[in-house]
Amino acid sequence: MRMIKLGHALLGLNQGRLRAHSHCAQNRAELRSSSQYGCFYCLAIFPPTDVTEWVGGEDTALCAKCGIDSVIGSASGYPITVEFLQRMHDYWF
Repeated sequence: MRMIKLGHALLGLNQGRLRAHSHCAQNRAELRSSSQYGCFYCLAIFPPTDVTEWVGGEDTALCAKCGIDSVIGSASGYPITVEFLQRMHDYWF
């Protein structure tokens, strides 16, 4: 019985990471509303003014520190903290 509950808990965590990941692509409009950005590849947290490169029709941000398209903004509703970014990194990379 405990394994089933754990399985559902892990499924919930994975679902959240899947939803959070959708905020790193085609995200220019959402990032315009964000006060800070974070990269879940290199774990950098930086202000919006640091992003200068975009891909995907100029609609997906590249990290200002490492150049990877794993940038999520505070307007996504997810916390832009090293802890959250690390969990995303561990799952996706």
